[in-house]
Order: sequence, then structure tokens, then C-alpha cells
Amino acid sequence: MSNNRFSLAGKSALITGASSGIGAYFARLLAESGAKVALVARRLENLEAIAAEINDNGGEAIAIQGDVSVREQVAAAMDAAWAAFGRVDIVVNNAGTVADGASMPEKLDQNIWNEIIQINLNGVWYGCQEAGVRMLADGKGGSIINVSSIMGLGGAADHPVAYQTTKFAVNGLTKNLACSWADRGVRVNALLPGYFPSEMTGPFFAVPGYVDYVEEATAMNRVGELEELAGPLLLLASEAGSYMTGHTLVVDGGYSASIGGVRFEDRTYDGMHAAFPDGRAQRIFPDE
Repeated sequence: MSNNRFSLAGKSALITGASSGIGAYFARLLAESGAKVALVARRLENLEAIAAEINDNGGEAIAIQGDVSVREQVAAAMDAAWAAFGRVDIVVNNAGTVADGASMPEKLDQNIWNEIIQINLNGVWYGCQEAGVRMLADGKGGSIINVSSIMGLGGAADHPVAYQTTKFAVNGLTKNLACSWADRGVRVNALLPGYFPSEMTGPFFAVPGYVDYVEEATAMNRVGELEELAGPLLLLASEAGSYMTGHTLVVDGGYSASIGGVRFEDRTYDGMHAAFPDGRAQRIFPDE
């Protein structure tokens, strides 16, 4: 074992949603820490570019096209990674969507609800089970990391309701699997970021007043930087976290430490309506 318990030398990892944003950052980070990495997402061209970058920098990466909402594609991605690396020691279930962004709960379309449940919850479940059965079968254990959110810790007025619901569910799924698989060496934890710059948060950060809202609600009064997720992810992935399972690790600058919630200002509601002009960002009030 390496003297550096955060090292991933000799390990291999699979990351879903690795074609951009936080997932791409995680792929680069795990590779820099010594792991061979399999990048999984729908946008193959993006994956291939990131994998080539990792390989050019002395790492080892492969790109696997796959949609986490389709069980068969998750299984095929796991098979491909196992075949390429011999086994996979670390699985990061990162893929997700906030397709209900800016939709008031009373305006949420059922098809969007179904889409979010399929990707954010079922997709994580598929990744967990497909990884779990393989890790349990070969007896070598492993680390499964589910990327959840601080939105799975408590309600937030007029935030994406389907997204929040799936993150609550992912936290519960994580705890169940941790209890079920710990006796055979498979650790299951969740990483709960607060607000970070990403492809997902970009449209919201562009709404007037939204970043101000986040900063006011966050004890550190700022949005996080991607590099601030590095230590927490490596802790859960490596031997440094060998006695951790079933944990929901919050990285949010103190956002979830406060009591009570901060509502959007009227200008933020107006800004969301301007950014998403199909009416879903407007609240319903009694006729005056």
C-alpha cells in the first residue's frame, strides 16, 4: 500500500456524466491521482477529447458512450471497463440533470418529472447495482460514490422539485447499500456539493440576482471552486476513507449549516421568467 493513503496508484475508476463540468473534472482528478479511468456519457466526442488529454498527460483513460437512463447501456459500460482494466475499484455515479430548473412545482410537466427520476435516481441505482454485483462477486471490494446534492438535505422554496426529490432518494439509497454491502468490503458513500460552476448551474448563475441569493445563503458568502471538491472525492475514493461508508459528505461552504431558508427575491423570480419564458417560472396566485 502506498504511504500516501490518498493515492489511487494501481486502481481503476469509472465516472458517469464525464463529458463536461464536474464529471470531467473528476475524471482528470482521479487520473492525476494514479487511477486508470473509464469515462462514460452520451456525448462520445467530448469523452474522446477528455480521454485523449488524460492519455497525453501520462494517464490512462478510455471513452465509453452510454446513457445512464438505459439499464443495458450501464451494464455494457461496466463490462467494457472491467474488460479494459481487469476490474473497476471506484465507481462515481455523477450523471444527472436539472431539466426542471426554474419550473415552479405547480407548473412541472409530468414528462420532465419522469425524465429526471429516470436519470437522477434510476441511473444512479443502475450504476450502483451493476458495480456492486461485480465487486461483490470477485471479493475485492470497492468504493461507490454517488454524487448527490445539498438539495437532498431539506426543502428549498421553489427550487426544482423533481431534482430535489431524486437527491433525497439517492441519499437514502446510499445508506441502504452501505449497510447491505459493508460486510463484503464494498463502501458506498454520497458526495453532496453545494453551488459550484458547471454546465448545470450556468443558466441559473446567469439570472440576475441568483448568485447574490447563493452568496447570501452560504456562510462563506461565495460559490465554490471545482478544486475544492478534490479532497472530498479522493477521501471517499481512496484508502484514506477506508472506514467510511454510508456517509453523506457535504461540501457547500456552509450553505446547509443555517437554520431556515432564504427565498428568492422578486427580481430573481422575474429573471428566471425572462430566462425561461414558457411560463414555468411563474408562480400561481389567486386571481385578484
